Amino acid sequence: MSSFEEIKSRPIYTYLMILTLAQAAAFLGWNALYTNFAVEIAGLDGQQNGAVQSIRELPGLLSIVVIFILLYMREVTLTSLAIMLCGLGVMATGWFPTFGGQIVWTFVLSCGFHWFEATNQSLTLQYFSVTEAPLAISRLRAMTALGSLAMGLVIYFMAGRLDYRWLFGLAGSTAVAAGLWSLFHRPASTGLPAQKRGLVFKKMYWLFYVMTCLSGARRQIFTVFAVFLLVQRFHFTLADMSLLFLLNNLINWLLNPYIGLAINAVGEKRLLTAKYAVVLAVCVAYVFCQSAWLAASLYVIDQLLFCFTVSLRTYFQKIAEPSDIAPSMAMGVTINHIAAVAVPFVGGVLWMLDYRLPFIMGSAFALASLVMTRFIKLPAQK
Repeated sequence: MSSFEEIKSRPIYTYLMILTLAQAAAFLGWNALYTNFAVEIAGLDGQQNGAVQSIRELPGLLSIVVIFILLYMREVTLTSLAIMLCGLGVMATGWFPTFGGQIVWTFVLSCGFHWFEATNQSLTLQYFSVTEAPLAISRLRAMTALGSLAMGLVIYFMAGRLDYRWLFGLAGSTAVAAGLWSLFHRPASTGLPAQKRGLVFKKMYWLFYVMTCLSGARRQIFTVFAVFLLVQRFHFTLADMSLLFLLNNLINWLLNPYIGLAINAVGEKRLLTAKYAVVLAVCVAYVFCQSAWLAASLYVIDQLLFCFTVSLRTYFQKIAEPSDIAPSMAMGVTINHIAAVAVPFVGGVLWMLDYRLPFIMGSAFALASLVMTRFIKLPAQK
């Protein structure tokens, strides 16, 4: 097993680290600003918010397009273009405070975000072995938290001093700058397994597909309705939300490096079983939550649980043929968003009936995921 010191000395790690930091900063900026911007400036209601969030997930559903783009473009080139597109979308968001404007620019930034996610996951699994990948991925996720933490601090201290347009612009510019840098600092690709061209969809990967879809559906309850609960029902301000994002990312920065060690020590099955058992408890707690402090605490716990989602990627790496990784990661992002596109819209409608209904739906997703973990079987050695 390679040590982390050896892993981080590789050019590919530096390349992915810089892009990951920038992408996290840009998306955290959008995520921290959007809900308050939508409520305070654009005047969106719960149903409109759900519709915008559904549009945000649509490019994820269309990530299968990445498979066909890669027929004509190198993966590292698409990675650079994707992160720049994400940054441009974030920069433009604050200049269009209407329902229509939010739909357009949310779609643009989301295309860049999801295409980057597909190529980022693929490059990581291609360049690192099955024992190296958990360490590399968990460290890169720590960089995600660090980038988010840094941008969260900027937003916290600049909120009230700059208006939303300039805050969105500051966040998006980090991704644009990193994308331009990456065009001239591409890692060598010699020695990597040749990747299959075109669509890959295999019966042997059925459990990965199902768990990925359930994960995408459940995540929307957290990213859309848990945040909306805090802002609309418990009246969290932009400063309050910024502090909460800061706390989340500080904990994630400290915790994530240990996730890779845990995967190598106890395996994906045990980690995912524990994760979904706690997720189920959190979703049920949201249903009965009447306290702002409890809601904030559940939000932090919920965020921490997503640290363990990397186990799905490393599980796939262990069961997959090496040549299937690039097309399968794009397929995985698409599958992740099959339910994710519908959940915010349906949840938004349910919210208008009773705000607890989306969390009941999330409990069902968590229970189904917990059941699916019982089917995980890993080869003795890959």
